[in-house]
Amino acid sequence: MHPVDTFELVLSLLAVVVALHWAAQRAGFPPSIALLIGGGAMAFISGLPPVELDPELALVLFLPPLVMDGAYYTALGRFRRHLPGILSLAIGAVIFTTLAVGLVVHWLVPGLPWAACFALGAIVSPPDAISARAVLHRVTLPRRLSALLEGESLLNDATGLVLFRFAVAAALSGVFDAGAALSTFIVHAFGGVAAGLAVSALWIFAVRHLRDSTLIIMANTLMCWVAYIAAETLHVSGVIATVIAGLVLGWYQHIILPARIRLRGAVVWQTLVFTLEALVFILIGFSLRGVLDRVGGIEAVTQTMAVPIIGVVLAVTVARFVWVFGTDLVQYALCAMGMTYPRPLGPRKATVLSWTGMRGVVTLAVALSLPAAMPGRDLMLVTAFAVIFATIVLQGATLGWLIRMLKPVDRDPPAQMSMAETEAAIERARAEAMEVHAYAPDGTLIHPNLLDESRKRLEIVQRYAADEEGYAEGFRLHFEVQQRTLAAGRAELLRIHRAGLIEDEVLHDLEHDLDIEELAIILQRGE
Repeated sequence: MHPVDTFELVLSLLAVVVALHWAAQRAGFPPSIALLIGGGAMAFISGLPPVELDPELALVLFLPPLVMDGAYYTALGRFRRHLPGILSLAIGAVIFTTLAVGLVVHWLVPGLPWAACFALGAIVSPPDAISARAVLHRVTLPRRLSALLEGESLLNDATGLVLFRFAVAAALSGVFDAGAALSTFIVHAFGGVAAGLAVSALWIFAVRHLRDSTLIIMANTLMCWVAYIAAETLHVSGVIATVIAGLVLGWYQHIILPARIRLRGAVVWQTLVFTLEALVFILIGFSLRGVLDRVGGIEAVTQTMAVPIIGVVLAVTVARFVWVFGTDLVQYALCAMGMTYPRPLGPRKATVLSWTGMRGVVTLAVALSLPAAMPGRDLMLVTAFAVIFATIVLQGATLGWLIRMLKPVDRDPPAQMSMAETEAAIERARAEAMEVHAYAPDGTLIHPNLLDESRKRLEIVQRYAADEEGYAEGFRLHFEVQQRTLAAGRAELLRIHRAGLIEDEVLHDLEHDLDIEELAIILQRGE
């Protein structure tokens, strides 16, 4: 395809994304499902060129920014509190699903080597961060479930990718070394953590020395790809490196980024994430045509692959239920023995958690990267597509209904301070700062307009317009005092958050209000 044609196709896909997203919102349907089905339908339109989604490009283009976005907004306190459950899902559930799918595939297709069966299991085992985000944005979950699902989606790809690489190597060579697989996984995980921390340190240094807001926003945007590519170049987990970088960015951005950069950067970042997230689903559907052409069309699929495909979809779904409910029974047993943590989820939350195993771009990219000599490659490709479609369409469309029917109760202890109490604490800190800065050292009130701003605003502007040079200094001090009180309020908000007294959502909401107020002051000063 000519480069100009490729560009025009991308523009057309973006226009389709807008139309499908709008239609899905009007119909009350999850946009991810509309995009997936719409892309699949477009793939068979006569005259449209086929789309080949390069697996390496798909991973490096889409995965880092969307994983970074999830990590950036992760409630770090809840992430740490529920880390055992997150690791159980991100490591234990992925391994268990890989084994379960491998056993089912070998039972249904006895001629397929064991290593190839487990390679297929590794392809479809990790739930996808992008698919989970797209569906979970539309539902309200208890905080513990949200923490488990967000954390799982950030970490499980690393487990699935390591399992896949070793299974493929075993299928092609006939040799599998469990010890080497375990050591490689440990090196990948801890190496990814180290790479993420190193990139984060460079980011902090760069942001503190850059003066141009556009350059800082660009540095923030590029951070996800730098972390991922640097880690993959060092042969460690790029996913984990990106997660660590996102967590660090989410933690330190409150301190080192000015309000105007945080607000401007948020718009740029949200637009980028929306575009990439939407393109992922429409390109998954669009790639269906090429896969079906390679395996001989829909007739070949229905005649020779239908039974193993249905078996894998059921195995993937049932394996997650077995793992979630099995670990919950273990937690019940531990509670009966006197252990108070971790608490069992209970059947309602366990059912919801079991039904949230949507697969997506990682499953597709890994399947497309299968070597041509891989036994059962065609079956793996079609099965990967079937699992993606079944989990996103079936589970994604019914998740909201399931939550409304089961009504899982949020039993996590609430934060010690509410939104209203936090706002009161911020205002107290700002009032105390105003008392300090509104008076001269001799006790003279030098900023009465700040004590009664609503009646003095017009007078200030008129006096400034009449005598710009004479009033410039007082006008400047007026806004400096306002900014000092804002800084005091911001410091109090961060102190409350760092002390663990409020949830991350409260921090983001109130910080956004302070940022807008500070930006208004900056604009009034003409900066």
